[in-house]
Amino acid sequence: TKASVGFKAGVKDYRLNYYTPDYKTKDTDILAAFRMTPQPGVPPEEAGAAVAAESSTGTWTTVWTDGLTSLDRYKGRCYDIEPVAG
Repeated sequence: TKASVGFKAGVKDYRLNYYTPDYKTKDTDILAAFRMTPQPGVPPEEAGAAVAAESSTGTWTTVWTDGLTSLDRYKGRCYDIEPVAG
């Protein structure tokens, strides 16, 4: 149908926008460390990116402010994941 053209149901991976392993921190960045345990089958990069998104600009719906700010400038980023024991 015409309504379905250009639309595909599903969920985009957070890591497409919020996992940036090559990112170099700046003096003006606010840094935070989180300890997380991904659910079975969820890659650590996706879980870390989800934390970064939901802690900053990520949301499950479109909001009117989306076009007012620069996502690349203000978004949270997951750029380093270190496994820890326990």
